[in-house]
Amino acid sequence: MMKKKIWIGIALVAVLSVSFFSFTRDEKNFEIAKNLDIYHTLFRELNMFYVDEINPNKLVKTSIDDMLQSLDPYTNYISEDQIEDFRFMTTGEYAGIGALIGKHGDNIIISEPYEGFPAQKSGLKAGDVILEVSGKDTKEMTTEDVSSLLKGPANKPVTIKIERVGEKKPLNFEVVREKVSIDAVPYYGMLDDNTAYIRLSNFTANCGEDVKKAFLDLKENDPDALVLDLRGNPGGLLMEAVKIVNFFVPKGEEIVSTRGKVKQWDKVYKATSEPIDTTIKIAVLVNRGSASASEIVSGAIQDLDRGIIVGSRTFGKGLVQTTRDLSYNTKLKVTTAKYYIPSGRCIQALDYSHRNEDGSVGHVPDSLITEFTTKHGRKVYDGGGIVPDMKVDVENLGTLAIELATQFKIFDFATKYANENESIAQPEDFKITDDIYRQFTDFVKASDFHYDSQSQTDFETLLKTAKNEKYYGLAKEEFEALKAKLVPDLDKDLSGFRDEISDLLEDEIVTRYYYQKGAIRAAITDDEGIRKTIDALHSETSYAGYFQPGLVISMN
Repeated sequence: MMKKKIWIGIALVAVLSVSFFSFTRDEKNFEIAKNLDIYHTLFRELNMFYVDEINPNKLVKTSIDDMLQSLDPYTNYISEDQIEDFRFMTTGEYAGIGALIGKHGDNIIISEPYEGFPAQKSGLKAGDVILEVSGKDTKEMTTEDVSSLLKGPANKPVTIKIERVGEKKPLNFEVVREKVSIDAVPYYGMLDDNTAYIRLSNFTANCGEDVKKAFLDLKENDPDALVLDLRGNPGGLLMEAVKIVNFFVPKGEEIVSTRGKVKQWDKVYKATSEPIDTTIKIAVLVNRGSASASEIVSGAIQDLDRGIIVGSRTFGKGLVQTTRDLSYNTKLKVTTAKYYIPSGRCIQALDYSHRNEDGSVGHVPDSLITEFTTKHGRKVYDGGGIVPDMKVDVENLGTLAIELATQFKIFDFATKYANENESIAQPEDFKITDDIYRQFTDFVKASDFHYDSQSQTDFETLLKTAKNEKYYGLAKEEFEALKAKLVPDLDKDLSGFRDEISDLLEDEIVTRYYYQKGAIRAAITDDEGIRKTIDALHSETSYAGYFQPGLVISMN
């Protein structure tokens, strides 16, 4: 009798469970249908009765974008006219002229032609103002409009009329579009006799093969250390990150796992191939711009105690996106899971309310942080991003340098300089001399450049508050004296901030002659992060010390 009662009880629980599940599922389906009907009727009434004409496509896209933004920053709707840009982001390939364009005042300009591609081979230069594309005036166009005109079928010509500094009349170019593939490894080489260097800018399709080729070429020099530079790398394809880690860890080692709502999609990614080198010393350079797949590589290298991480805390994006096809050739890029690196910690920032202005992870409350351990027992933490083993703080640019860049004074001077000087020294040797800097300061002073310091802006706010609260009259002389001291002095500031302004000038000018590879070569020579990394790699005590059991990688 007792057994019978037990079985009846179990059966009742099972029936109730099924009934409850059915009820909640039906209820959810009803809510979905109800709200879709509300949306449909609302849109219909809006379209019929709103006082002005509305753009249905724009209105619907706005509503979709805002809806998805309420979930997370990475779940996005990709409209039909954005498909090519999406494909470029994932493959690094498109058909066009091979140049970056941008808005400069009222003009659309070529900001950087890619070396070896149609724009550069045809003679187009950075700073050229695009007046017409295929006979169409660009005066009222956006950057996106002009970009669409420049792209098109490969092997088909496009005519471009430009205005160039130093030329009295517009110039016409016929540029034959090509399939443009942006190199995920823009530069690799030897930093010294013992240290190899690879710069990886994106995790696009087949970038793992690019890294492999670069590393095998560098191994011909018999290096004993490798610097993998992922600074500013926004990430990309998960499998490419797994492949790259696999080059340096034994076959079978777990690299990353994903977990989400749909359990059959949960997966553990392990090293499936024999590695290339499991003994070379490794340092991975990262910063706040290193995200997603960059954090998988740096996090796995750290968790497996395979190398050291150098720089500043990474972005904190540990979410997996899956692309789903929608009707009318549109797509939904939807967050379906989270990444977990070998220690078990998640890269994703746990609290969206604490972010820096650029979206990277900011302060994380201690209450949200969980402790984990690396393969050798070092303590690491979640909470968002990868915290470096060796921190290298990058000094922020001063207001003057930022304003000179954003107001295109550095860009325009580089354009002028390149048009007046046929060649410069090699990237590693080119420096901003006293004469070049004098030319630049004269150029700035002769322009319409003006700027306010942040200190001055904040002071004006303080002054207004003091006057409203009647404190100004009590310390008028002090306020006025401080105000006078905070007024920007262009001559003084150009002299005082020469070093950081010269760095920006050097980068812009070198890019004119040697393009992206040259800019990287020039930057390496004065890169404090690289210098400190080389010192750590070649000090046996320093490098080995990072892997001591019980070592804590601080969150501060």
